[in-house]
Amino acid sequence: MPNDTINNAIKKASTSNENYEEIVYEGYGPNGVAVIVEAATDNKNRTAADVRHAFDKSGGNLGTTGCVSYMFNKKGVIVIEKETVKIEEEELMMLAIEAGAEDFETLEEVYEITTDPANFTEVREKLEENGIEFLEAEIQMVPTTTVSTDEAGKEKLERLIERLEELDDVANIYHNCEE
Repeated sequence: MPNDTINNAIKKASTSNENYEEIVYEGYGPNGVAVIVEAATDNKNRTAADVRHAFDKSGGNLGTTGCVSYMFNKKGVIVIEKETVKIEEEELMMLAIEAGAEDFETLEEVYEITTDPANFTEVREKLEENGIEFLEAEIQMVPTTTVSTDEAGKEKLERLIERLEELDDVANIYHNCEE
């Protein structure tokens, strides 16, 4: 390949003015499950069509802005595997709460710590300073209420999520179906 072609490609890539926008799509999946899709795209029309198609093919429908977001709260979520923690549960709970955590929940195999997004970094850093390793630590949209569905509904929801995850522009998917 000639050097001019390579240099032109490098120049074009380095001066590219592609602007990515963050867009949130909301809709209902199968059996009335609320779904929020966060995307980053350089072409809103293409992404909207792709997301709408994924909803339609899976028995759901894309809604308007705000149609399901009121059923979710933005929270910091930190998940810690129990067997990796070297300190007692109460000590871990006190450490998290003193750092600013809102809630500490003990599940079968993990501890789940919930924070206000403003306190998330502070809580995460305090736990890291004490040698705590995370399975997951991120800001998420946490449902305020959940919807139960039958096996067929769960399969349809899984197909919807798979179709959405296959889209290049989709970053995160949240839903309120009971696990």
